[in-house]
Amino acid sequence: MHKRKHIFLIAALVLPLSLHAQLRIVGDVDATKMVERHIELNQRVKTIPGYRVQIASFSGTNSKTSAFNLREQFTTDYPTVQAYIVFDEPNFKVKVGDFRSRLEAYAFLQQIKEVYKGYIIRDNIYPEPPLLDEYAPDDESSGDE
Repeated sequence: MHKRKHIFLIAALVLPLSLHAQLRIVGDVDATKMVERHIELNQRVKTIPGYRVQIASFSGTNSKTSAFNLREQFTTDYPTVQAYIVFDEPNFKVKVGDFRSRLEAYAFLQQIKEVYKGYIIRDNIYPEPPLLDEYAPDDESSGDE
């Protein structure tokens, strides 16, 4: 009887160890791919805190068209300054510039205020301008109004 207790005790100690050695954790392949894609995008998009000038916010009928037209006009007037369209439901906002300081944004706002009314906002900016076709459509062909 004493021998049975030892065998049972040894089995109770060894069995979980052998089961643990055979345990395999299998992850979802799609979840792994999503995490890898997220990491890749974060490495590609390098933004820093900064400032932009928001020159318009459109909502309602033709708001998307109005935002794209304004961006086109702005880039014609200021070809060296990046202009972005952001959809913040229900508004299409047109933001311009990638300014590291509020003072830089203010100086630019003073330069454009006769034609473009706007105000300074905090935003994540690109220290180096991105290729627009990489992050946003060049025209209004995608999405619904």
